[in-house]
Amino acid sequence: MSNTPIIEIEQLTKTFRHATEPAVKGISFAINRNEIFGLLGPNGAGKTTTISILCGLFPPTSGKVMINGQDFQTHSTEIRQMIGIVPQDIALYPTLNARENLEFYGSMYGLYGRELRNSINDWLNKLGLTDAAKRKLSTYSGGMKRRVNLIAGVLHKPSILFLDEPTVGVDVHSRNVIIQHLKEINAQGTTIIYTSHHMEEAETFCTRVSIIDQGKILTQGTPAELINNHPGAPNLETVFLNLTKRKLRD
Repeated sequence: MSNTPIIEIEQLTKTFRHATEPAVKGISFAINRNEIFGLLGPNGAGKTTTISILCGLFPPTSGKVMINGQDFQTHSTEIRQMIGIVPQDIALYPTLNARENLEFYGSMYGLYGRELRNSINDWLNKLGLTDAAKRKLSTYSGGMKRRVNLIAGVLHKPSILFLDEPTVGVDVHSRNVIIQHLKEINAQGTTIIYTSHHMEEAETFCTRVSIIDQGKILTQGTPAELINNHPGAPNLETVFLNLTKRKLRD
């Protein structure tokens, strides 16, 4: 893992129209090249807003976002080609089969012909979906849809991959397969930014995490560092609950 930042955020603030206070309040941090970086927080903490800004879905109110040394506001086209996104909501067409969905998403990233077919075939095989590739997505289980959702975000071999709750609602076997292949992608050079409510998964998957709440960064470090810095905390989940005050969030 390199110590060279691939993402740099300086004093990032986002206030939505008609909001009484900012969703993100002047946060600053860097994500190093080839990290698996976890941005963790309860509902409404600001993590989805932060990720959405990093993906270019909307601009910040103030502050700076640099990706691979380039300012998103002036180099958005080049940066978007570097990015893969796996959203929490299944972003697939239920009346199409898996192969048709992936052909559509691959073409959006400029992949065509043999290159696209080979990439689709390779990923369907890796994630155990070859035999079901011609079935409509509407017939798939939740775990199968999650796996196709993941493939759609990595077909173009992104340098940076954003994952929003990539294993939510799936069985343990699908979760293990997804995490295993994400680790392989990372080992091949892809930087991963990950959000999740699965603290046990985050503890073992992420090389470094940042905990955000009420639009502010509360702490940052490796999972082991955060646990060691909180005496009596046996795991990352306890650290998370202690910092966010265990209050219910809806």
